[in-house]
Amino acid sequence: MAVVTNVTENPDATGSRLQHPAIVVRNLGRADYEPVWREMQAFTAGRAPDTADELWSVEHPPVYTLGIAARPQHLPRIDNGIPVVRCDRGGQITYHGPGQVVIYTLVDLRRLRLGVRPLVRKLEHAVIELLGDRDVRACGREDAPGVYVDDAKIAALGLRIRNGCAYHGLSLNVDMDLTPFDAIDPCGYAALEVTSLRKLGVADDLASISAALLDKLDAALRPLPR
Repeated sequence: MAVVTNVTENPDATGSRLQHPAIVVRNLGRADYEPVWREMQAFTAGRAPDTADELWSVEHPPVYTLGIAARPQHLPRIDNGIPVVRCDRGGQITYHGPGQVVIYTLVDLRRLRLGVRPLVRKLEHAVIELLGDRDVRACGREDAPGVYVDDAKIAALGLRIRNGCAYHGLSLNVDMDLTPFDAIDPCGYAALEVTSLRKLGVADDLASISAALLDKLDAALRPLPR
């Protein structure tokens, strides 16, 4: 896949291959949203039962994305020059931009023996653990998927399930310009405040946060023992 670089396969602690295919981690660097989305669709459509799950880490140039539940009133209120892409994930509108870690979770839910809601909880918990390691108390919300610090959203989630396999994933605001969120109702919620790790006083850079979050997700998304 042309958009993908720096592939690593994560073995178990002994260095041996697992009974199930190891999770493959792909670091895409900075890449436009739509080509990556189309690659996710193609990967998922071409999966076989033994295809390894993958985690893709990427940073997108500025873009608004509209999920399948988005309505016309969710479009940006001003023309700020940021493109809008309507995609096939769940949820409504969000913003991606430089300084935000995006992790796409291309996983076989049947092999993991997970439903969609437990998968969402695992993704949220990985972010909550990462923030806790940095002395930031965060939580999820039953009524609105994502991760929140007090009442401000710091991580957004959106998934698509096809033939029992998930794609899309989560985004975490690390050190980014939050102004573009002012033009939308993030995830469809009017006046929802957003925040970032840098705004909360966490100085870790994008690369270190991405690596730490990939480790959390890799641990969370291993198949359960039979």
